Amino acid sequence: MTDMSANAQLARDYFTAFAARDEAWWKEHIADDFVRHDPGLPFVVRGHDGMRQLGEFLHGNFSRIELPILDSVAEGDKVLIHLRMKAIHSGDGLGVPATHKPVDFVVMDLFRFEGGKLKEHWALMDNLGMLKQIGAVDA
Repeated sequence: MTDMSANAQLARDYFTAFAARDEAWWKEHIADDFVRHDPGLPFVVRGHDGMRQLGEFLHGNFSRIELPILDSVAEGDKVLIHLRMKAIHSGDGLGVPATHKPVDFVVMDLFRFEGGKLKEHWALMDNLGMLKQIGAVDA
């Protein structure tokens, strides 16, 4: 398997590990100095502790999370994943009480790998679409 195809598989596996909150997978495949660039989060995600905080935040606000991948592209040390996030809004951490409404919105994730590990992650979620679905902003 080439580095590019191995990276593409790791990027796809990331979502399975994230949904399962698989910290053993994170420790094996995410660099100690990993950073996630995400303008939609109220905190910075760095390293394994940051991944744990991200998991607590997202799983604390959404239940029954599904992350079906729609498309992926690999080039050099980068992998772009286009997916949907399907879940139930079940927490109060988004500035609005849990509505228990389903959400379904698109996400674009760009990963950079170094030495066979995930080093950087740029995440762009359709936060406005999600907030409209839970009634936090007018549609």
